[in-house]
Amino acid sequence: MTDRTTVRNGDTHLSVLVTGQPDGPTVLLSNSLGAGLHMWDPQRDLLNPHFRVIGYDTRGHGMSGTPSGSYSFGDLTADAIAILDHFEAERADIIGLSLGGMTALGLGLDYPDRVGRIVCACARADAPQPFVTSWDDRIAAITAGGMSAIWQGTLDRWLTRDVISSQPQTVTALAADFMATTVSGYTGCARALQQLDYRRRLPGMTAAVTYIAGADDMGAPPAAMQEMAQATPGSQYVEIPDCAHIANVNRADSFNAVLQNFLEISCV
Repeated sequence: MTDRTTVRNGDTHLSVLVTGQPDGPTVLLSNSLGAGLHMWDPQRDLLNPHFRVIGYDTRGHGMSGTPSGSYSFGDLTADAIAILDHFEAERADIIGLSLGGMTALGLGLDYPDRVGRIVCACARADAPQPFVTSWDDRIAAITAGGMSAIWQGTLDRWLTRDVISSQPQTVTALAADFMATTVSGYTGCARALQQLDYRRRLPGMTAAVTYIAGADDMGAPPAAMQEMAQATPGSQYVEIPDCAHIANVNRADSFNAVLQNFLEISCV
């Protein structure tokens, strides 16, 4: 099954791609800032035989709408719930990376009855001042020069040098999604990141969570993610060696092995 559709939530519309098993348990995929639903293509062959797989472009990204103003994680989690409601999914496992991983944590904390298991990859749960300032700098750059002004720096954080040099098609696909992100959408989501405040609430998480870190990730350092795992009851922490920020693309095989184990996927 492959179905591309649009879901409305208040003042915006969300572009959604559904693949896999129509009657299977639901997995919801939430993308990184500056990426899109196709960043999860390396995971679909693993997930499709076992789940109804719902991916979507976060507001301000891809083919989704771009509401004006700053966004909050309340907005982002409400978008995800609107998608689950549209497809009559009472519960879903959530897989998110970076901005999407933070959205996954918000869903687990604010909508525990709607969430089964969570994979939170390459994400933070708080917003220390250097983190806040880094987003002000990027917002200033794209306001002046458009999305291309920060693409090279973003790519250098997203992937390790070997992948950048050996997989030009991967870089091209990521670049296309990045350039499709609107300046307003990127800025709105960055403002949500600057207000990130889930760290203090993690001891109250009831969903099973696996945290995945890239060993070379500068945006969500392994030490920060280890602290998140230690604060989350019953969670597990997995670190992927020689891996930068977009771990599911940078080291897809290693990332998929974690998913297979955590989601109890039998590949026979």
